[in-house]
Amino acid sequence: MRVGFAIVVAGMMVAAGGVRGVAQQAGVQAMGSVATRDALVTGGLEVDGDRARLMSNVGVTARDHAAAIALERGGEVLVCATSEFHLLHSGTGNGLLFGLDRGAVELRGGSEAQDVILTPDIRFNVEAKGSYDLRVRVARGGDTCVENAGAGSPVLMLHEAFSDASYRVMPGQRVLFEHGSLREVVDNERSGCGCPAAEVPAVVAANASPAQKAAAEHPFPAAESAGLAVTAVEAKPAEVESTETLSYGAGAGAVAKTEDVPVPVAAPVVVSTAPPATPPGAHSIAHSIGRFFHRLFHPGS
Repeated sequence: MRVGFAIVVAGMMVAAGGVRGVAQQAGVQAMGSVATRDALVTGGLEVDGDRARLMSNVGVTARDHAAAIALERGGEVLVCATSEFHLLHSGTGNGLLFGLDRGAVELRGGSEAQDVILTPDIRFNVEAKGSYDLRVRVARGGDTCVENAGAGSPVLMLHEAFSDASYRVMPGQRVLFEHGSLREVVDNERSGCGCPAAEVPAVVAANASPAQKAAAEHPFPAAESAGLAVTAVEAKPAEVESTETLSYGAGAGAVAKTEDVPVPVAAPVVVSTAPPATPPGAHSIAHSIGRFFHRLFHPGS
């Protein structure tokens, strides 16, 4: 069963030799510093300009980007975006306790024999000294990814917080402990354990076409209303225009009907040439009009 990080830290304060607080001991050496613009910092600290010096029992919560903690003894802790991290003195000398509550951290620099690394479920001890190139990630549900990269990395001995289970992580090894259990091991974990890679913005040439610029700015299909997608236009059926003329002259007493004339279209259209049915009464009306024009141009006939 997973427990709160504060309870684990309280137990480890005794196992690691206690924590030297600012109020308990004068002249405590700073553990490191971090830019206040990169993280929310709580605990024993001293603010100097835009940097906070981390004195004792410090909590560091990274903002929407990674926060880099420069360690006084040398090295760096990179607290990944929105991750919660704790830093305490461990034992005597330069030993430190690195605690990851949630998220991910990357630790680089020389290790010390009394260093301790904590997650909500697992305690890490340095079995053999080396130079850290360590990445640890705690996902929702407790899955704990550990990447002890580099041939010169220290050998790490892992113990479950409240059981006798243990696991040794060797230099160059990457492993996933499902639900934070050292008994549920995936030793061929492929995904990285540290900070996620930052997205690289697409670079568009100055002479790029509007379509290329739109594709770079909108890598996913855009709405047709934005003019970024081509819409197929369905060809409309051909419209047929019919013309009706009146003729006059000898023997022209009726309406002459021309053939249907198709309007030009892109696609061929089959047009019927059969004359439409004459509506009732059309013949008598046409006959009267024909007689009118005959009398107009042939008076006296």
